[in-house]
Amino acid sequence: MKIQVLGSGCPTCEKLFEITKQAAAELNIADEVEYVKDIQQILNMGLMSSPVLAINGKPALVGFTPDVEKIKTVIKKQIS
Repeated sequence: MKIQVLGSGCPTCEKLFEITKQAAAELNIADEVEYVKDIQQILNMGLMSSPVLAINGKPALVGFTPDVEKIKTVIKKQIS
């Protein structure tokens, strides 16, 4: 599983990255959460807002920072 947070490096994007790392750890997912600051990758996904939580190259959450439970729910849906 490839988990990425895409953003500009703003505080909201940084927070999503930290919460996503926490969610992955709580789910015992060994995969590293990658933080991508390349805005071109967001545009290549056809998105115009950030932050983006992408799982396996597909956007799962866009434009907001949810709580850790919501992120865990999104990740679990991708596992099953």
